[in-house]
Amino acid sequence: MTSRFKYLAAALAALALTSRTLEADEKKPAVPAPKVAPAKPAAVGPATTGGAGRGPTTTGTGARTTGSGITTSGRPATTANPAASRPTTTTTNGAAGARPTASPATKGGRPGVAAPAGKPPSTTTLTPTRNMQRNTGAPVGGATRTAQHGDQVRMRSDGRPGDVHVAGRNMDIHHDLHGGRSIRVERADHSRIVAERGRGYVQHSYAWRGHEFGHRTYWVHGRAYDRFYARYPYHGVYVEMYAPVVYYPPAFYGWAYNPWAVPVAYPVTAWGWVGTPWFGFYGPYFTPYPVYASASLWLTDYMISTTLAAAYEANAAAQAQQAALAADATPLTPEVKNLIAQEVQRQIAIENAEAAPQAQSTGPNPAISGVQRMLSDNQSHVFVAGRALDVLDAGGAECGLTDGDVLQLTPTPLPNDATAATLVVLTSKGGVECHRGAAVTVDIADLQDMQNHMRETIDQGMGDLKAKQGQGGLPALPPSASGAPVRAEFAMNAPPPDPTAQQQIQQQSQEADEAEREVLAQTRTAEVGGAPTAPSVPAVAPVPITLGLSVDQVIGALGQPKTIVDLGPKKIYVFKDMKITFRDGKVSDVQ
Repeated sequence: MTSRFKYLAAALAALALTSRTLEADEKKPAVPAPKVAPAKPAAVGPATTGGAGRGPTTTGTGARTTGSGITTSGRPATTANPAASRPTTTTTNGAAGARPTASPATKGGRPGVAAPAGKPPSTTTLTPTRNMQRNTGAPVGGATRTAQHGDQVRMRSDGRPGDVHVAGRNMDIHHDLHGGRSIRVERADHSRIVAERGRGYVQHSYAWRGHEFGHRTYWVHGRAYDRFYARYPYHGVYVEMYAPVVYYPPAFYGWAYNPWAVPVAYPVTAWGWVGTPWFGFYGPYFTPYPVYASASLWLTDYMISTTLAAAYEANAAAQAQQAALAADATPLTPEVKNLIAQEVQRQIAIENAEAAPQAQSTGPNPAISGVQRMLSDNQSHVFVAGRALDVLDAGGAECGLTDGDVLQLTPTPLPNDATAATLVVLTSKGGVECHRGAAVTVDIADLQDMQNHMRETIDQGMGDLKAKQGQGGLPALPPSASGAPVRAEFAMNAPPPDPTAQQQIQQQSQEADEAEREVLAQTRTAEVGGAPTAPSVPAVAPVPITLGLSVDQVIGALGQPKTIVDLGPKKIYVFKDMKITFRDGKVSDVQ
């Protein structure tokens, strides 16, 4: 038996003991922690450098769960027919750039999560679009230019740069199809800086008990927080898997995993979304559940809303928000949301297995917790994009994904030499985005980032859910689930968050402006064989500061002010070329 299966067996034994203890102590059916089925061995070696099973089907409040879950009475559930629970989209995964092959849809396909308000579970049937035409308005093709010292530029066919590599600085700059720019720099000390408009992170690596971790300090529109990631090799590339810092008692995960005794109404007013700009903008794309039969449904809406609110804030800071979604947008349907809720339930089960003392000490196991498992467990999975990403469709043309887009991975074996997988787009905001039904190629590292985004947001949501339990209609926690969380050892022994992250991110953005101009000028010179001509650098448009913007939005657009005059409810921020007055946190005057 391999070490990862020994670890999983120990975790399951601990869960079974906990469930029996709770049942005896409380003299009533316990809220059991979910089981996690062992994954099939992945075609990789052990993760020496770095470093859920099928979610149950709920068919109504208090109903028996199927699959590899547990019934609400604590008895093992009957295993469902695997073919009956697989979604109905089938593609063939391949290496990056490979052309996906569409296969006939499988029969069945009932999503494994209860539909809200008594609605029966529906079937999502999508056939990958083959030989898709390029989305309207998006450039096709392009060429790569090489300059001296190894600098490179990949130009799109409309003359705009898509990617710029600055070899001397180990810097990569990407311009996405939506007009955003991301900068990534890997330093000699193995630290990393990722910078975008108004946000980014600084990561420092460290070792703990033979495993490599990255400690990231995020700075997002004036707010700082930190996260941890375990690094592991898979299919010839290194990926970084989110590592939770705290773990809850097993009974809490059981409460979050199983159906609640009574479905609860939790209206938009309880969420606090009424009147918020993001909810008004994304209203045609996202509709919350009217009632919640389980925590997984509540956490699904929490994750989607948090993702869309962050996307709106980023676009507002860049003054790039459109007046409305594109006419060809395809919104989140109840069927797609149910698939997300099923994935949320799986992730809760994974974290429950991780909560064993061994995982708290050494960190999560990628064979159980990472995208490695999702690509090898012969189950369908859905991913939710947490950032803008450009991918290739079945015709080999670029199309975009943005925060909150949903993709589906079908249970097709991944070739041993593949560094990417093929997924089907389930939702789209239209325009230059990949259309619903498109089969797109996504790098394994980007899939891990998507899973990280889901798990990070679920963790944040479980913290909020624990704080709000028993309020606003939410059910109260059982006494056995109310214990304090346990902090992971790898986090307690980590280097502290980087206090200079904001300054480094802003400085990197400025250095990227200069470096990109130089590389573009050099590649233009090499192409025409003469003197440098004016480089076609994508101009960073001046950001109009309008009345009503928040302090975070202004700082995200202009950076930190030179001075701040504090007059109580009225504050004056003095920048290099302008003076902005805020009243009650909103722009009231610009000079």
